[in-house]
Amino acid sequence: MQETAAKVLAGERIFGEEFLRLAEESDLHHLGFLADTVRRRLHPEPLVTYVIDRNINYTDICISACKFCAFFKAPEDPAGTVLSREALAHKIRETKELGGTQILLQGGLHPDLPFSWYEEMLRFMKSMDIHIHGFSPPEVCHFAELSEMTIREVLERLIAAGLDSIPGGGAEILSDRVRQRLAPRKCSADQWIAVMEEAHRLGLKTTATMMFGHIETMAERLEHLQRIRDLQDRTGGFTAFIPWPFQPDNTALAAGEHVEKETAFGYLKMLALSRIFLDNVPNIQASWVTQGPKIAQLSLFFGANDFGSTMIEENVVAAAGVHFRLTEQEIQHLVSTAGFEPRQRRMDYTLV
Repeated sequence: MQETAAKVLAGERIFGEEFLRLAEESDLHHLGFLADTVRRRLHPEPLVTYVIDRNINYTDICISACKFCAFFKAPEDPAGTVLSREALAHKIRETKELGGTQILLQGGLHPDLPFSWYEEMLRFMKSMDIHIHGFSPPEVCHFAELSEMTIREVLERLIAAGLDSIPGGGAEILSDRVRQRLAPRKCSADQWIAVMEEAHRLGLKTTATMMFGHIETMAERLEHLQRIRDLQDRTGGFTAFIPWPFQPDNTALAAGEHVEKETAFGYLKMLALSRIFLDNVPNIQASWVTQGPKIAQLSLFFGANDFGSTMIEENVVAAAGVHFRLTEQEIQHLVSTAGFEPRQRRMDYTLV
């Protein structure tokens, strides 16, 4: 393990067996020290960035029925909704009034909405002069299947309608064993990567996420990180990586089998391992939405250099019973009292 640590400190890349050895043998303080070293090498200035945006879910109706999701409604559920244009406009105006620069746009895999509906929604939003960070890979695959178009054709039409960048949602764990057990109707690991690669080739920047702490093994977490790193080697299109722990409350997965909620210790360990392994992804984001403000503040010493979004609105994690909320001023205070300078950013990490 000392040889692996020496490689990290020297700025060299580590590989799978070394990652697993660090995960198995290193204590939390050692991992934090290594991750912080990588973070400071990539970001020598003491800045911590954040973005002001809003999560807008255009529908909660979804055919995927993922076992880890407490947000979706089945198509036959009368409680399911599709957001109206009036409500969408109100949410965008409110976001801009609060200094927001983008909308994180995601929704369920609705079985009946035509592809033109999504194009019209994008054009409507773009007329309000806002950056649209929207449609995760499972949504793009869903559009392609319903419209009988290729992934590239779908992306080209979305871009033409106003799409600016793509969020890394729907990745969960990029291992097909895990995906088949948790979300068999959702795109495969290869399809998720294929959407992101095509998006990068078309000039879109994207993020990548990992939802961990459920039925996956550490080797499968490594498989996930390896897929992200390999694609980044090919395209350089990922701006950031966001690991966050599964929130079990109100989910079918927690009801069906024993899944203990990931601890803050486990979260910080995985955050540090991600920063160490993903040597080619420039930014690692803290997950205050799932961990709360104090652990998110600690994250800044375990590899994170970004505090994520102010989350003016967030529905999916909230459906699992987690309701942390932070204002821009609270984020700035948390960052400053940790010894860093808070700076607002855009999706591409240029500073506002």
